[in-house]
Amino acid sequence: MAASPRKWVCAEIPSMDYREAWELQLALVEARHSENSQPDVVLLLEHPQVFTLGSRGARDHLLVSEDFLHERGIPLLHVERGGDITFHGPGQLVGYPIVDLRVNGWRVVDFVGALEEVMIRSLGDWGIRSGRNSINRGVWVGTSKIGSVGIAVRRRISFHGLALNVNTCLEPFQWIDPCGLEDIQATSMKQVLGTEIPMEEVRCAATRHIREVFGVELEMVSEEDIYRLLDPRNRPSLREAG
Repeated sequence: MAASPRKWVCAEIPSMDYREAWELQLALVEARHSENSQPDVVLLLEHPQVFTLGSRGARDHLLVSEDFLHERGIPLLHVERGGDITFHGPGQLVGYPIVDLRVNGWRVVDFVGALEEVMIRSLGDWGIRSGRNSINRGVWVGTSKIGSVGIAVRRRISFHGLALNVNTCLEPFQWIDPCGLEDIQATSMKQVLGTEIPMEEVRCAATRHIREVFGVELEMVSEEDIYRLLDPRNRPSLREAG
């Protein structure tokens, strides 16, 4: 008899401040490493506007001043994920898989490729032809970038993840060299199709393709359930869960 697929728990969170989501991921990484009984987790959410610089990030790939960002209330954060500079904002679907790569049998390069595949298949559901680019990881429509991938691995546990531009405002991408590449344009599903796409439908597509690509079952849970996975003594005091 074939083994049952592994089960991951998945929480859909409408919106969460980047710092809060970052702290939550770190707490989940620690919990997953400390207790084998802890499940692997996927967070699907959106962020308020923020720029992040990854481990290869260079400040000169930000084309505006930090004062310019401060006036607009947009933070610039240095994080440990791979990659260079990127933008997150409303209308962008962000996925953070906090999973044990060794237990799941994933090499980092294959895991990153699988995250790209989730976005490629999701875009295909709307008839958008996309693919990979040998110059840079992520997902592209022609010469324009529509999806980014950047992960970190700590104690064999992955965190950070993917970002797919659905209805994202594209103007902030003009303020950076996306992923450190000059003369690269960003695009979105809305721009390609000429109409706003219901985010709930894209979330449903993403969860379906996560199941297919990673060969797992997803148990859909609430944000409050995610917090309950953490020891109360180590639970980040981010906001009232649920």
